[in-house]
Amino acid sequence: MSNSIAVEARENGLIIRFIRPEIRNPLSVEVLELLDRIINEDFDSPRVEKLVFTGSGNAFASGADLREIATLTPETAREFSLRGQRLMDKIAELSVPTIAAINGFCFGGGQDLALACSKRISSPTATFCHPGVGLGIITGWGGTQRLPRLIGRANALEMFFTASPITANRALKIGLVDSIAADPLSAAL
Repeated sequence: MSNSIAVEARENGLIIRFIRPEIRNPLSVEVLELLDRIINEDFDSPRVEKLVFTGSGNAFASGADLREIATLTPETAREFSLRGQRLMDKIAELSVPTIAAINGFCFGGGQDLALACSKRISSPTATFCHPGVGLGIITGWGGTQRLPRLIGRANALEMFFTASPITANRALKIGLVDSIAADPLSAAL
């Protein structure tokens, strides 16, 4: 489909795989547009019973492409944020189960995507982080609302204010992920 994502139909599900592991699978504007198109086109069909997001290499998704963020102006930043919010809301509101099969780094907007899913399955080596405080930014794709609802205010504030990565085991303990599996994609299917 592109050099950023691959789409595969398998076992009555649709798998969307981020395929830019050399740069940790960023959710660039191109990727957001492709995801929006896929969601708008493929979910009119009864053959799709679930949607699974996964990454490649050692990354699920690293979030927004920082090169694109660096070019934003006050005028374009709002639209960039709204684009991501609208997409995450669409994912959260799909009538089919949505599953994040988290195979590695799940940072920033990648974590926002996982939060928009109805279920999150992590590999034992996955790490989770909202690194915005170290970059002078904060997530604009709904994570500030979804994360505290899922893991509680104290845990969410710790993640937002320290930008310290947490392990899969800690993510399971605080409720960020539903389970840990050696092969999260197989578990999701």
